[in-house]
Amino acid sequence: MSTADGSIRVHNPMGYPPTVTPLSMAPRFDTLEGKTVYLIDTRFDDGDKLLEQIEAWFGENMPSVNTVFVSKIGVYTEDDPRLWNEIRDRGAAAIMAVGH
Repeated sequence: MSTADGSIRVHNPMGYPPTVTPLSMAPRFDTLEGKTVYLIDTRFDDGDKLLEQIEAWFGENMPSVNTVFVSKIGVYTEDDPRLWNEIRDRGAAAIMAVGH
């Protein structure tokens, strides 16, 4: 926007980022033996291909680990409360693939 004296007024597009409160990571399991691990496709570029390889790895190297391959509703930025509740109730861990 030009002003009366011919100067140009500009605004900083960066804005003010929100305050981020870091959370601690979940405690590690001693073992995944006999546990259920959800493999979550977030519908981001080729994440499903990575999860297919992870699922095959578990099948070959840790067959006692139950893997559940799921695709979340919507794109990776959208919430999926139904899936999060299912994982909380039935799973021990989750791996989310966000693509390349």
